[in-house]
Amino acid sequence: MTLDHPPKTETSFGHPASEPGHAAPPPRRPRKPVTRGRLTLRIVIMLVVLGLLGAGLYGFNSFRNKAISDFFANNKPPPTPVALAEATVQTIPKYLTAIGTLQAARQVTVSPELAGRVDRIPFESGARVKAGDPLVQLNDATEQADLLAQRAQARLAELNLERYRDLRRSQATPQSNVDQYQAQLDETNANMKRTQALIGQKLIKAPFDGDLGIRQVNVGDYVNPGAALVTLTDLSQLYINFTLPEQSFTKLSVGQAVLINVDALRGRDFEATITTIEPQVSADTRAIKVQATMDNRERQLRPGMFANVRVVLPPQPNTLTVPETAVDYTVYGDSVFVAQSQKTQDGKEQLVVERKPVKIGDRLANQVEIRDGIKAGDRVVVSGQLKLANGAAVVPAEKNPLTPPQTLPQN
Repeated sequence: MTLDHPPKTETSFGHPASEPGHAAPPPRRPRKPVTRGRLTLRIVIMLVVLGLLGAGLYGFNSFRNKAISDFFANNKPPPTPVALAEATVQTIPKYLTAIGTLQAARQVTVSPELAGRVDRIPFESGARVKAGDPLVQLNDATEQADLLAQRAQARLAELNLERYRDLRRSQATPQSNVDQYQAQLDETNANMKRTQALIGQKLIKAPFDGDLGIRQVNVGDYVNPGAALVTLTDLSQLYINFTLPEQSFTKLSVGQAVLINVDALRGRDFEATITTIEPQVSADTRAIKVQATMDNRERQLRPGMFANVRVVLPPQPNTLTVPETAVDYTVYGDSVFVAQSQKTQDGKEQLVVERKPVKIGDRLANQVEIRDGIKAGDRVVVSGQLKLANGAAVVPAEKNPLTPPQTLPQN
């Protein structure tokens, strides 16, 4: 059996009619066309919004930067405590500085002139001796025996000479016999003196007063000529040998005062006097050799010591100086921090520092000569420079940390 479906109907808008049991869709509104004026209005509104956003962002950044600058401006670090010193004008001594070596005025290594075996050593290492004191006795038994034989020959020659002289007076012998025995006596006496000299050479004596060193031989040793036995040094007078550049030649003269100090006795100066100036300038170093002499009867210095030498020159007046620690030495030049008083925004006085380049001269006694850069009366920073920069605020410290204590701790 065939079922007939009802025919589909259409609405007035051309859409199929709703089937029974289904709601009809709402009708669509027709779109209005967008006009040019309305598009322009939208663009203007969008630009105004973007402008307001940009202005707000710019204002926020400006406010933030100002707040940051105000924060750092109102939160300055506290003033740095530093030690200050005043640049002063004074008369300073002038020196020619050099490095020297101490040398004993008399110092020898005692050595034998002859070979032989050591029989006796009548001294102790380090002893003080006088000129002529025996030091080493070599075996001289052979020479002593030769001397006895030569003395006997001399007595016989003397007797024969007297006998032939008596015979000559009586014309019983010719003069030639007298001359022959006279020659024999003279030869024997000469041999005696030679043997006595050999005996004296085998008894080695101190050539001058001085201090002996460490003994280098023992009894029974066989020594050759020139072998080192012991050193002998006269410590009562020392030489200081040093060199200076040839430009200093016109400033040197014999009798000029010299000050020296050694590392073994720090802080003490010893006086000496220039006694010799080498007449020739070294062609290799273009330097002048100078020798000064000093009295060392207190025996505080020793030959061979390293010495810092200062040749005294006429003092230099009206010299500007600052403490040596005030100068900052860098590869870009030497400088100092000068503290000056300035007024702050609230009207208070405050010390600030300024770095000033300087030209330095000689150094002496923890002071430095300033030839250019600052003037007398300027207050310079002598400690604490590492924390400073131009314009930094400072405050004087109660105590300079670089000042050494009056009493040093003992271990």
